[in-house]
Amino acid sequence: MCRDYLRPALLIFASIAIGVVGWSGHVLLLPVVLGFPLLWSISRTRFVAALVSAGYFLAASSGLPQGVAAFYSSDIWPGLLLWLCASLSFVAVHTVLWTKNSGVRPFRYLLAAVIMAIPPFGITGWAHPVTAAGVLFPGWGWWGLGLLTAGLAGLVTRIWPAVAIALIGLWLWSAASWTEPRLPNGWRGVDLELGASLGREAGLHRQRDLIATFRNAASDGARYVLLPESTLGFWTPTVERLWTSGSRGTGAMVIAGATVLDATGYHNILVALDRNGGSILYRERMPVPGSMWQPWRSWFGESGGARADFFANPVVPIGANRAAPLICYEQLIVWPILQSMLHNPDFILAVGNGWWTRGTSIVAIQRAAATSWAKLFAKPLVIAFNS
Repeated sequence: MCRDYLRPALLIFASIAIGVVGWSGHVLLLPVVLGFPLLWSISRTRFVAALVSAGYFLAASSGLPQGVAAFYSSDIWPGLLLWLCASLSFVAVHTVLWTKNSGVRPFRYLLAAVIMAIPPFGITGWAHPVTAAGVLFPGWGWWGLGLLTAGLAGLVTRIWPAVAIALIGLWLWSAASWTEPRLPNGWRGVDLELGASLGREAGLHRQRDLIATFRNAASDGARYVLLPESTLGFWTPTVERLWTSGSRGTGAMVIAGATVLDATGYHNILVALDRNGGSILYRERMPVPGSMWQPWRSWFGESGGARADFFANPVVPIGANRAAPLICYEQLIVWPILQSMLHNPDFILAVGNGWWTRGTSIVAIQRAAATSWAKLFAKPLVIAFNS
């Protein structure tokens, strides 16, 4: 009787450990998450597979309750509710597609992986194992993604020990020769430590301080300066004129986050500004579900919430190059970066406003994911976060 409970308990414990370690925010630990498909495949019942899936996903996203509590200035319960609700799609997909039939199990797992990578389920497709592709196959691009996908399928077959040994060997080789993605020529990413006031305190003094930060980076030789999400606050003609005036004499361009209102809500955007004026460069494809993106409002005739542009503007022109922008939440899911890579951009821009994640590993996970994708496709990477 004890053995009947011991094996499921060990599988669940192992799945939790894999979620915690693999998604700790250290990019070289991402391949640990490849243990999840193995645990899922060796579960003897659908119920145990569901518990293994839940353990992995909840552990991987364990910073969410604390972060949501900080964001809403509330107690832990709203965050816990969102945490549990967000796990439902991941657990449901992996529970429904689990099977005892070893012959079709690889196809079932690959189907689960695809479903969790693209909308609608991909909207909450955090903690996806394919994110580790950049650590195991740096520079291999789509071939590397394909090889890791084949490796995931191999981990749910009877030859999993051989597949695991091969993947561990690749992991060790990559870790021994690891280098961070390089910056594009002339670029500078500036991290800020302005907490919750960024984007909310929009007075003249704050704007002048931010312009001074931009000018300092430009004085060091940067031709393009990336500032975090929400840096400019609301995008208005007054803000544009102020920054246009502040950019004179620098010869540099600033790319910064802002918010623009429309009749039904708002867009989370990136703005490009120089001495000649500014324009909207990018509209976020996938804002944070729940706290930002609230599609149910329109069902009841209400307005508000961030607009999701889904598959719009996967790459944007900047000077003579094209960039793949990722704002905050887009760094945690799969389809935005893969959609951008289909257009072969010259580099990746990753911005965020993570003040509400203080005390969690969420920002570190975002940085690790962006780094892994940049390494996979051998693209330069510029990062700017506010904390």
